[in-house]
Amino acid sequence: MIGPKAVIHLDRLIKNYDLIRKKLRRSHLMVVVKANAYGHGSVECAKALEKHGCKSFAVFSISEGIELRDAGINADILIFSKINISHLELAIKYNLILNVSNLGDLDTLKMYIKKSGESPRFHIKFDTGMTRLGLNIHEVDKAFEVLRQSNELNYEGLYSHFATADEGDLSFAYEQVNKFKEILRKASSYKLNFKCIHFSNSGAVLNLNQDDFNLIRVGMLVYGAYPSSEVPKDLRVLPVMEFKAPIVDVRRVNKGTHISYGGVYKTDKESNIGVVQCGFADGLPRSWYKNGFVGYKGKNYKIAGRICMDQFMVNFEDDFPDEGDEVLIFGSNNFNSISMENIAKAIDSTPYVIATGIKGRTELLFS
Repeated sequence: MIGPKAVIHLDRLIKNYDLIRKKLRRSHLMVVVKANAYGHGSVECAKALEKHGCKSFAVFSISEGIELRDAGINADILIFSKINISHLELAIKYNLILNVSNLGDLDTLKMYIKKSGESPRFHIKFDTGMTRLGLNIHEVDKAFEVLRQSNELNYEGLYSHFATADEGDLSFAYEQVNKFKEILRKASSYKLNFKCIHFSNSGAVLNLNQDDFNLIRVGMLVYGAYPSSEVPKDLRVLPVMEFKAPIVDVRRVNKGTHISYGGVYKTDKESNIGVVQCGFADGLPRSWYKNGFVGYKGKNYKIAGRICMDQFMVNFEDDFPDEGDEVLIFGSNNFNSISMENIAKAIDSTPYVIATGIKGRTELLFS
């Protein structure tokens, strides 16, 4: 089919992984491959990373974990979503690591163990300020007492999640770190030995010291995008996704020609207008048209008018592109580079939203 393509450069993924490991002086990382690896293809990315030596992955749902196992992934896989009693048997069958995020989860596990004689592996999560999943700070003693008295519970990890680690003001992030350190001190006082201690996300990798954690989680950064405009950019990651689409029609129009829905765009001179076969149904943000542009043969050309469901128009001015050629929407190739971060900033969004939004008829290719 003629349409948009998301080319996933697995060599860039591996380079980013190594670059982050080198910065952190770690032998391996926990790579987050939830939401189809942020739109990059979870199975293919996990296979490439595991072959390179990655020993830990994280996903959101139990089905995402099973998909990786069915594809032959043998590394550790942590499930971020809340424990569901129907998932316990699956977690054991597929050797998946569950997320304990409240005291009731521990009760659920104990009842299951009493019935089945088996305990799934799990990490216990504390809420230090995200106010999402996680045990409350005042529940630390109760939770650790349960772990100490219940030898049958197969706990392996202790973790939390930053809320503001990718922002310029890190004061709240430091408050979270202090709370987490207190939890670690409590774990030591209960003589609990956690194999994995992790807290950091991509923003924290760039902004905060990692010495207190023996495992580092990375998501968006390993795919070559910075999590926000406020983090340092000294780690030169490469964009893994190259999102492009074909030109299917070119016509010469007069000065003053209105283009696309609403007629909000009008040519200021005689121009060549190209029709590109990709629209908001394929993941191209509709609001990008106001300041948006595409790359073609080393130059940038403005998007002309509102992005349609299936197509959008580009003003090539006096240049006449060839039908069938492809324009770069974001990512990089031998001629152009357009970052997801710049698009996100222009439309008040994030690279996470843009990358995971690639869908519809977009063909995912691996290079």
